[in-house]
Amino acid sequence: MADPQSNARLRADAGAPTSGVIHVRTRLTADFTVISNALAQRRGSAVTIGVAVYILSLPTGTPVTIAALCAHFTEGEILISRALRELEAAGYLERRRERLPSGQIRTRTYFHDVPGGDTDPDGFPEPPKPRPRNAPPAEGIAEPLPTPDHQPEEPVSLADADPQAVAVLTSLRRVDPRLVLSEREAVRLAPAVTAWLAAGVAPSQITTTLTARLPDRFLARPAGILAFRLRETPLPAPPPVPLPPSPDRPDVQPFQTCDGCERAFRAPQPGHCRDCRGHGKGLAAAA
Repeated sequence: MADPQSNARLRADAGAPTSGVIHVRTRLTADFTVISNALAQRRGSAVTIGVAVYILSLPTGTPVTIAALCAHFTEGEILISRALRELEAAGYLERRRERLPSGQIRTRTYFHDVPGGDTDPDGFPEPPKPRPRNAPPAEGIAEPLPTPDHQPEEPVSLADADPQAVAVLTSLRRVDPRLVLSEREAVRLAPAVTAWLAAGVAPSQITTTLTARLPDRFLARPAGILAFRLRETPLPAPPPVPLPPSPDRPDVQPFQTCDGCERAFRAPQPGHCRDCRGHGKGLAAAA
């Protein structure tokens, strides 16, 4: 005789929620990172939280420059740079200029588990105390600070901009058709290009710097990418100044043709070469 079967639904766990996420926990003993809820649940950009979590998971000493982060993430330079600025404004990221034993100055990057923690890599800062319910969030933790990108722009005029700088910017579309700028954008970027031109950078070199290694897909306006590169790319070293001519070095004499043997020799005026002059003196002495 077959066993009795029931079509009744299995009873759900008493503590399971009726909606929302249900966590399936796994106890990890290796290859995991501890992240505070203040960071993981931070309001704002998901890119900022993703960059922070990625940096926390890296070993100490791993490069976290914009170029290194862009090589890992699919986002471009502007979003990565904006995420680092938000983390720095919130107190998670800290850059310090420190003097090495050799006397050189180097910028060191510290990343805190919690804002305002100790900068000693071997120390563990004391976690922040929980705030009361419905209390306003602590400064620099919950809400991202406003960025200069949201400030109102002043009216600009194309007649006031440097025409050479505007010409460089408008010619970028010849290299990459996506780099189409409006009049307002060209005028806003012109002062930075003027500074590069004043530093001795050739227009062709500026074009190469602004159009090299562009992403396949723009996540922002082309003007934003150009503004970031003009602001973050260091200016090249100025060309060496040519040394003035040495006053002790004699001027190079032009070539002359000897009237006697037609040999070429250097002299300020036409005449005889040294051998012909010596031979003439010898003949004169013998006579």
